[in-house]
Amino acid sequence: MIAARQPFIDFTFSRTNADGSQQKFPGERGADVRQVLPLHGLPGHRRGNHRKDIERKKARDRHISDVSTYVTPHSPSQNYLLAAIPTAEFESLAANLELVAMPLGKILYEPGGQLQHAYFPTTAIVSLHYVMASGASAEAAGVGNEGVVGISLFMGGDTTPSSAVVQTAGHAYRLDRHLLMQEFDRAGLMQRLLLRYTQALITQMMQTAACNRHHSVEQQLCRWLLLTLDRAPSHELIMTQELVASMLGVRREGVTEAAGKLQHAGFIRYRRGHITVLDRAGLETQACECYAVVKKELSRLLCDVRYRQGTSTTIRSSQPV
Repeated sequence: MIAARQPFIDFTFSRTNADGSQQKFPGERGADVRQVLPLHGLPGHRRGNHRKDIERKKARDRHISDVSTYVTPHSPSQNYLLAAIPTAEFESLAANLELVAMPLGKILYEPGGQLQHAYFPTTAIVSLHYVMASGASAEAAGVGNEGVVGISLFMGGDTTPSSAVVQTAGHAYRLDRHLLMQEFDRAGLMQRLLLRYTQALITQMMQTAACNRHHSVEQQLCRWLLLTLDRAPSHELIMTQELVASMLGVRREGVTEAAGKLQHAGFIRYRRGHITVLDRAGLETQACECYAVVKKELSRLLCDVRYRQGTSTTIRSSQPV
């Protein structure tokens, strides 16, 4: 069951036997099996280069982790909804907010499961997606520092048939479900903020459904990259083409072709597991209208939000208010 709900964390396991035949391990897809040359069969200088590549990758990953983890101090005000709560209301809430790490692939809730917390992402990005019986999946919406994961808690449904999985590692503040409901039932500003955000989230889901049906993979990829970029702390996104394909609900070959076109045009640079956006304006020219519709609706619903004095949270320039 768990494997079926994590199709985008796609690892390929295969082994080349002494006679040249290939052995597949349980759970892998036959189409994904690749010829693997054993390390002991590589020339000496290739082994050395392989080790250097590994060390360079580790150093790069440590650098990216350092930038996202240590340069920016953690604060609830990094989440737009939390930053918009007036000081008097926020002080009673702050003591109950718990900072939690959100590693890639962490499941926040599964279909039919009872949510115990609401999550307010700061640097993490969470994917709300649905997994079919076949194991195929598609993202319905993403949640970053503009919102909250767990709207079914205050909407009265408690459970949902979808899943919530961390797509970009980072951090979030979580709040116990009972405390969230206490604040919501006060019928104050937090209730209005949560309801307005829910409407924006519904718009995103509806627009995603229309986009996936009527627009090209390249347009969908541009829309998805721009929305992800709005929530990410940098222009470099750590994700594989398998992950992107799973989010869009398309074949990996389609993402490879679309990403190749964007890279050829100079809009992005793609290397193994990393996508760097070089020309955001160029991406916006290639994206369909869906990106602008989602951003416009979020800005409209939160246009009168006033952030607490002393907070550094501001809506990005791509999100006009």
